[in-house]
Amino acid sequence: MADKIDLYSDRGAKLKGDVDLGAISPLRNKAIKKIVHDTKRTAAVDLAGIEKALAAGRFGGKGRQVPAKAMNFDVVKNADKIVAKVADLIKVDAGDDTNVKPLNGGKQVLVQIPSARIEVGAEYVASLTCASMATVQAMIDVFDLNMFNVPEVKAAIMGQYPQTMDLAGGHVKSILEIPQKDEGLGHSLRNIMANHLAAITKKNAMNTAALSGIYEQAGVFEMGNALGMFERNQLLGLAYQNFNANNIVYGTTKANGATGTIGTVMHSIVERGIEDGVIAPDKKMGSGYQMYKANDVSLWNAYCAAGTLAANLVNCGAGRSPQHTSSTLLYFNDLIEKETGLPGCDWGKVQGTAVGFSFFSHSIYGGGGPGVFNGNHVVTRHSRGFAIPCVAASVSLDAGVQMFTPEMTSGLVGETFGSVEEFREPIKAVAGAV
Repeated sequence: MADKIDLYSDRGAKLKGDVDLGAISPLRNKAIKKIVHDTKRTAAVDLAGIEKALAAGRFGGKGRQVPAKAMNFDVVKNADKIVAKVADLIKVDAGDDTNVKPLNGGKQVLVQIPSARIEVGAEYVASLTCASMATVQAMIDVFDLNMFNVPEVKAAIMGQYPQTMDLAGGHVKSILEIPQKDEGLGHSLRNIMANHLAAITKKNAMNTAALSGIYEQAGVFEMGNALGMFERNQLLGLAYQNFNANNIVYGTTKANGATGTIGTVMHSIVERGIEDGVIAPDKKMGSGYQMYKANDVSLWNAYCAAGTLAANLVNCGAGRSPQHTSSTLLYFNDLIEKETGLPGCDWGKVQGTAVGFSFFSHSIYGGGGPGVFNGNHVVTRHSRGFAIPCVAASVSLDAGVQMFTPEMTSGLVGETFGSVEEFREPIKAVAGAV
């Protein structure tokens, strides 16, 4: 592609200059490919949780407790033996990319199954199933289990499976939901809740937005919505909103951080658009209202996407609360439309998403905070990848005011996936791969 961009860090430092836009495509960028591939082959095993569940006789969560079946095993103390067994069970060939390592003194285990197991499968669930079954077998070997206590151990590890497909009450997790929970074709990578993303990046807001944007836009590519002229539109949005292209997100946030509002962020974006020649004055109405025209429609959308994220960083950062996300998504873009006469981010779909979002998180429904939302939700899936990264970034700025915090919902995946550098710092990884 002919477009050239400069990539900046989450601290405004220039990482790479004069980068071809196509170099950040999920189809070409090696770091994005690795993040997506490793997402499919990675699972987290909670050994401390397994030990606690067995000691209490809790099998499958949701009040399923049989005290007479309680068993005491030193699971965490034997983490190294279990890890070695799991690695041996899941590997395909000696020296392949199998990666199994204990974390936090053996309380958790990162399991990355060999790529061969993912490539031979029709779905991406091999990480979850192989990690689970290998852990069961490892427990059998390490603790010399018999036919009378293996079922309880299996239930402590895999929860209600196979009665439920999602291992409810189990202690092995993937950040990807099971395919049965997807709203439509290609939604798997968009079905990752914001709390997970914030936990993985250790609540670095811009890296959280970057990781979310990678998953969102890779999903858009997967579902066929980034073909032809739409490919450039999606990549520009990914670059400017999620990878801080030309330092617009960081620069705008810094300029407005102390005393700014979503209105001043809107002014900054419009002024930057005029200065860069992306938009220009058009017809002036009799009232004096100045209309604008977009000289590059997709690039203007990318500026709006960057501005939408910056507005969330400023507004939700000021409140240290992600509950402002829906109103910020809505009114930043509403102000853009009123100021310029041009459509806001994603041609109004971000604004429309925000209306439904606010109903489900704040109004008479009130089913959950922003942290539990994802791009697969019936309310939030309609924007093509530009809304959820802002939600995830806002969750990273949370001071603990949500009903469901990342610490509550995502501790296991945060510890395990966050131990992998590409997941934790995707901006640097993507820039390093161009």
